[in-house]
Amino acid sequence: MGIQNWSDNIVLVNLAQEPQLGEELQTVIQMVKEKPYSDVVVDFADVDIITSSSIAKLLKLRKALLDGNHRLVLSSVNRRTHGVFAVTGLDSVFEFVEDQFLALAGLQLVGG
Repeated sequence: MGIQNWSDNIVLVNLAQEPQLGEELQTVIQMVKEKPYSDVVVDFADVDIITSSSIAKLLKLRKALLDGNHRLVLSSVNRRTHGVFAVTGLDSVFEFVEDQFLALAGLQLVGG
């Protein structure tokens, strides 16, 4: 699994392909519930496509983070996967950044 505490208040998730992608997201949701003071960067660099089940888990993760006043940033989302978000109208719900380094730097600048 590619889940790591990148800093005291940022969790970095390097997603695997489906079906492990859904399992990793479920693990992150549980982590956020146990450690509600973290922002989360989810890196899609190795993801070709996303299922509706995984999108539902991303929405659940987003809600858990927003309830704690924290951010979820999706990075390195390829054109095909981003198209799924666009078709469903979720491209305006999630925050997208070009790559994980920009996402991490942005969260660090905002966070302190």
